[in-house]
Amino acid sequence: MLTAFARAFRTPDLRKKLLFTLGIIVVYRVGTHVPIPGVNYKAVQQCMDEASANQGLFGLVNMFSGGALLQITIFALGIMPYITASIILQLLTVVIPRLEALKKEGQAGTAKITQYTRYLTVALAILQGTGLVATARSGALFNGCQVAGSIVPNQAIFTTITMVICMTAGTAVVMWLGELITDRGIGNGMSILMFISIAATFPSALWAIKKQGTLAGGWIEFGTVILVGLVMVGLVVFVEQAQRRIPVQYAKRMIGRRSYGGTSTYIPLKVNQAGVIPVIFASSLLYIPALVAQFAGGNSGWKTWVEQNLTKGSHPIYITLYFLLIVFFAFFYVAISFNPEEVADNMKKYGGFIPGIRAGRPTAEYLSYVLNRITWPGSLYLGLIALVPTMALVGFNASNNFPFGGTSILIIVGVGLETVKQIESQLQQRNYEGFLR
Repeated sequence: MLTAFARAFRTPDLRKKLLFTLGIIVVYRVGTHVPIPGVNYKAVQQCMDEASANQGLFGLVNMFSGGALLQITIFALGIMPYITASIILQLLTVVIPRLEALKKEGQAGTAKITQYTRYLTVALAILQGTGLVATARSGALFNGCQVAGSIVPNQAIFTTITMVICMTAGTAVVMWLGELITDRGIGNGMSILMFISIAATFPSALWAIKKQGTLAGGWIEFGTVILVGLVMVGLVVFVEQAQRRIPVQYAKRMIGRRSYGGTSTYIPLKVNQAGVIPVIFASSLLYIPALVAQFAGGNSGWKTWVEQNLTKGSHPIYITLYFLLIVFFAFFYVAISFNPEEVADNMKKYGGFIPGIRAGRPTAEYLSYVLNRITWPGSLYLGLIALVPTMALVGFNASNNFPFGGTSILIIVGVGLETVKQIESQLQQRNYEGFLR
């Protein structure tokens, strides 16, 4: 990987792309530290020091924003609205025939879907920004902080609207920066910004574990966490690269005097076909009861049960539900993102077949069978990786701020592998030596 980056910097056009990407990253990181108008920055910093590490969904969104959410800056929402909008549009593509037809139109249809994603991102940013401001005004953003109620001293309607507009504009700027990286830089812009947001929280989280440690001044805990992180990275790389290759043979056809087909290829089915989306879905869904109970008045029985069982990440009921939801969403997302019948029809249309399997419906049934079998280990792997912060809570008292949590490792490894592959492919295009030397 380091060799690929060194060769890229020696190539003039790739060096320009890399430097442009680094410039955008610097602008993005500066924006995550600029507070919005109407916020008492000293009170925010005091609450950041006093608040507990477990912030529930706020902790998850804060990780995706590079720590900007809990500091209530102009980039507080980060790229989370865009991620949510992209997932919603991807799910609706299966349900709405119009979106499915646009997806099949090629580049023009993809551009239209991207435009819809932008509109939905702005709408979600307004909604999430309003919710964040309301939560900050009520003092519920930081649990246990004495000055949480004075984070927004002026609660006039004009101040609230100004804060929401600033955060919505910040989300639009983040979306624009990501598209600039995609067009003029290296890799997928949104993925790069997500990578930077998560990686930016690593140093402070690691140093916090070192300060909380008691063995040899905390260095033993620090070294153990680094070792666990390296093992997890190796495991995630191994599983993310793992795939089941279904062989496909295309029959030879004679058209005039020319023969077509007769080639062999394969369908790559990844073990973790769903990526990190099941973990995000499960975390968000589990936090909804806790959020409702937080704003509900009184001391009803359901509120007490939710506060006792669904707000602590180390509770057995929470762990069980979290694991089962991840497994469910892994199967659900794979079912809507990969259509065996469509793949079988396309293969039949172009004269392709799986050796030993008849074309048409038997091929679709075989693909469904294989996909279900490899999704089981992929979903169990996702669930175990996602439970690492819970084990860290017991071992290091690190909770959701554990730097090598399942979500963060999955995203960082995935984006890193994708970016390195793109750099290597562009280097190969520029330094192709041919078959004869």
